[in-house]
Amino acid sequence: MLDRLSSSQEDLESEELREDSQTKGCTRICDCSDRQVVTVTGTLRTVTLRPRAGVPALEAELFDGSAALDVVWLGRRSIVGIEPGRKLIASGRISMSRGRRVLFNPKYELRPLGRE
Repeated sequence: MLDRLSSSQEDLESEELREDSQTKGCTRICDCSDRQVVTVTGTLRTVTLRPRAGVPALEAELFDGSAALDVVWLGRRSIVGIEPGRKLIASGRISMSRGRRVLFNPKYELRPLGRE
């Protein structure tokens, strides 16, 4: 109990996200390796529109308490429900780009807002 009182809000949120990923049978992002097919869950930290090779691309950073990865939807300028703070489950093949884990055009499921 004393540890929870002395921990920062970010540490508490990270611990909650780690527990959430274990209960849903998802792989922790820190355990994902290049070219591995995974299902991960977490919270979107940032969402930006960043063109890649002249094509619009919606890019979001997904954080699960252990690490972060970039989720990229090519050819999309926006997706309803994809916004910072939203929880989701994403499935696809991990690739490495500039030293970061990336999921391109993943299958995803938005978590209900009422359960956050």
